[in-house]
Amino acid sequence: MIATSALETERRDATAFGDAALADLTRHFRGALIRPGDTQYDAARAIWNGAIDRRPGLIARCTGSADVRAAVHFAREHDLLVSVRGGGHNVAGTAVCDGGLVIDLSPMKGLWVDPVGRTARAQPGLLWGEFDRETQAFALAAPGGIISHTGIAGLTLGGGLGWLMRRHGLAADNILSAHVVTADGDFLRASAEEHPDLFWGLRGGGGNFGIVTQFEFRLHPFDGKVIAGEITFPFARARDALNMYADYAAVAPDELYLDPALVIPPGGAEGIIYLEVCYSGAPKDLETALAPIRKLGTPASDGLRAVDYVDAQRANDTGDNRAIASYLKGGFVSRFTHELAGAIVDNIVGDPNRTTILFFQHCGGATSRVPENATAFAQRDSVANMMAVAAWRTGEEPRAHIEATRKYWAALEPYTRGFYVNDLAREVTSEQINANFRTNYPRLVEIKKKYDPTNLFRLNANVKP
Repeated sequence: MIATSALETERRDATAFGDAALADLTRHFRGALIRPGDTQYDAARAIWNGAIDRRPGLIARCTGSADVRAAVHFAREHDLLVSVRGGGHNVAGTAVCDGGLVIDLSPMKGLWVDPVGRTARAQPGLLWGEFDRETQAFALAAPGGIISHTGIAGLTLGGGLGWLMRRHGLAADNILSAHVVTADGDFLRASAEEHPDLFWGLRGGGGNFGIVTQFEFRLHPFDGKVIAGEITFPFARARDALNMYADYAAVAPDELYLDPALVIPPGGAEGIIYLEVCYSGAPKDLETALAPIRKLGTPASDGLRAVDYVDAQRANDTGDNRAIASYLKGGFVSRFTHELAGAIVDNIVGDPNRTTILFFQHCGGATSRVPENATAFAQRDSVANMMAVAAWRTGEEPRAHIEATRKYWAALEPYTRGFYVNDLAREVTSEQINANFRTNYPRLVEIKKKYDPTNLFRLNANVKP
């Protein structure tokens, strides 16, 4: 089980340390060290998913690699449970832990763009909106996420799905190098030439092998002009829309990102299906790309418009219903069928006290033209990442919402193979994690043994040494 309660008994509790025990860390640490009772504590432990309410014993807010190394050494010396926070967006809440040490990278927001070499060096506290703002100033972009407040670090290490991946590959496919602090506190540069095994594992292996303190990304020329927005249909048209997606998703042009989403709001309102579009190709080819959608007939609303890419990234920042308290189950779909479309529609059930969502991230394109064993990310044959989500008001009893999502997912899971490690379900087993990496798993175990033999970095889709 991934739940931290099962792991905490194997590590000492950081709340037991007094000022004297922290004195040595304080001498070597430039950032803030936050403990229970400090005025900043509650804000520092809060993350994106309001369902997560964990109380770490110590939060080390790092200002650079030296702070990260000091925090890692302290955790090893005192046998502490460690979580690593970048943007704090992981729905399972792995950025924080109960009783242990949070190594918080959020203050590390340096970004250096080389417009001539078309590269960017970025620190792990950056959010994608911050990254895009700087790179777009030079008409350049790296494939990022679909929400601007997602952190670049966690998303990239898990593979990195986003609007531009069908054109330019995963975020992880665009890493040129990474600076890494390993479990023994060593500082390494990983690239195709230096520590290539570690470089391979970082690209899809999540946070298993160390803490990245700087990414070097390949950038692509991109003027930032996209056609984006939502085309909405009544819920009665959901089956038709999903059947269209089943027929079209795998053969759509790389420039088209298409994400169907079923939403049943709380309070008894009628559900809808909308098709979220982000088209980054030539305007003259737009209608050809949208032709299968247009064949569905007149929508209830059509919000497609020309927007800047950075604005498209922000569009879901407030409309994303997961950003309250939420629970998610997800998996990759390698073959989208009409049978799956029927299962999605026939089994979804709303509730007066929650928002129920089923949505996708459109894969394929450039992501599928990379061999399965070229990086740790193994889901290269996927046409979409499918996710079932329940969202409710923070503080409400979650049990009924979680059970309803599990029941819904039980009807859909047979159509999936593996899962996105950035959408880690809290009850995923070690066996499911191992199978998720497919033929890459044995190689990941060897890398884990080399760089983290004691499994210090375990609050993730954990590869056990």
